[in-house]
Amino acid sequence: MVASPAADSLSMLKSLSLLTLLLVTAAAVAYNVPPLSGRVVDQAELLSPSAEADLSAKLAAHEQKTTNQVVVVTLNSLEGDAIEEYGVELGRHWGIGQKEKDNGVLLLVAPNERRMRIEVGYGLEGTLTDAISSVIIDRRLRPAFRAGDYEAGIRAGVDGILDVLDNNIPEDLKAPLRQEAVPIDTIIPIMFFLFVIAQFFKRSGQRLLPALAFGGIGGAITASMLHSLIAGGIAGVLLFFLIYALKGGSSGGGGGGGSYGWTSGSGGFSGGGGFSGGGGSFGGGGSSGGW
Repeated sequence: MVASPAADSLSMLKSLSLLTLLLVTAAAVAYNVPPLSGRVVDQAELLSPSAEADLSAKLAAHEQKTTNQVVVVTLNSLEGDAIEEYGVELGRHWGIGQKEKDNGVLLLVAPNERRMRIEVGYGLEGTLTDAISSVIIDRRLRPAFRAGDYEAGIRAGVDGILDVLDNNIPEDLKAPLRQEAVPIDTIIPIMFFLFVIAQFFKRSGQRLLPALAFGGIGGAITASMLHSLIAGGIAGVLLFFLIYALKGGSSGGGGGGGSYGWTSGSGGFSGGGGFSGGGGSFGGGGSSGGW
């Protein structure tokens, strides 16, 4: 008996659905993704039931007021992955944040690897910056974690994140940004070293590649020392043009640059407890640390 076209189409659709389910499951297993059971996913069991309930209520109230979705995640293990990669992929997999706003935040804690991270969605990177995320980790999370009090550290970290998102930055999170600035006598030797190396390339007749290389290196060093991507970007651009101009201008065509970006699927992953992601996406903004 010959199968009808409709039956063939239905069979193919079932096969594709099964394949999709297997691929999604395999990806989740590869990253050991816990189910999104609520606004607090305490896989590593670092929180008491009362603390988990308090945090969940606080995060729900913040979402009700702002639509921002903030999720706390503790992990048994990163399974050898970098917490930066794990964080961005977990945020996308769960779809934390609203799809049209990308306003999600993850606070990840992996006690076995002694690593923590604040993962920030695209839409909140201008508010919860890399610099302030680093300060929250340094001033709120790390001291408590070193003392073995994970619950206190997570509570303090969440409070800091919510304060920043509410544009109500406490003084203890403002001060380190001023106090931890790298002194000029540390930056000058680095810039001098890069200048000397650039002179060597100048004599060899090369210009574009060393300008790109040292612009990137100088920008990265500046961003790392000052805890600011904006400062790093400005320093990188200035250094690029400085080195490029050392040999003098010349006519000729300019090179085109490609761009690289993350792609993500739409839609959120829903778990138990009536909570689900809104389809937000992440691009690697935030900060990581250890203790």
